[in-house]
Amino acid sequence: MRRLADAYLDIETTGLSPSYDIITVIGIYRCRSGDSGLIQLVGEEVTRGNLITALRGVSAIYTYNGSRFDLPFIAASLGVDLATEFYHRDLMYDCWRNNLYGGFKAVEQQLGIPRQLKDVNGFEAVQLWWRYQKGGNQNALALLLEYNKEDVINLKALRERLTENSV
Repeated sequence: MRRLADAYLDIETTGLSPSYDIITVIGIYRCRSGDSGLIQLVGEEVTRGNLITALRGVSAIYTYNGSRFDLPFIAASLGVDLATEFYHRDLMYDCWRNNLYGGFKAVEQQLGIPRQLKDVNGFEAVQLWWRYQKGGNQNALALLLEYNKEDVINLKALRERLTENSV
C-alpha cells in the first residue's frame, strides 16, 4: 500500500486581507518516505484547480500560523477549505506548547534552524512581488520564490525538531 505524502504549505500575499489582497505564491513541499518535491504556484497559476492538483496524494498539511492566516486566506480567495479536506497541523501551537514564541523566523533562530535569506521577511516579500509585477524584475521574483522555498523546507525542519524535543 502506498503511503500518502505530507505537505508543508506557506503562502505569500500582497497584504493581510483576503478581501483586498491576493495570493502571489503558494509553496508546497511534498514529502513521502525520503522522496520530496517542491511545487510553487505563482501569480495566475494560483487557482483552486492547480492547488487541488498540487495536493493530490497528500494526507496531512503542516503550516506555521496557517490556522489564522494561510488556510483562511486560501478559503476566502480560492474557495477551498483545506482544514476540512486534509488533516492540518499548525506548528505554531506546538511551538507554544514548547515555550517557543514569536514569528516563524524567531522560532527558527531559537532552534538553530539555518536560513540563507536572513534579511527577507513578509513585508519584503510583498515588495519583491510588486517589483516583479510592475517592472518585470525577474531577480525579484527569483528571490521571492527562494524565500518561499526556505519557508516550506524549514517547516519540515521545524516539525522534525519539535518531534525530537517532544516528551
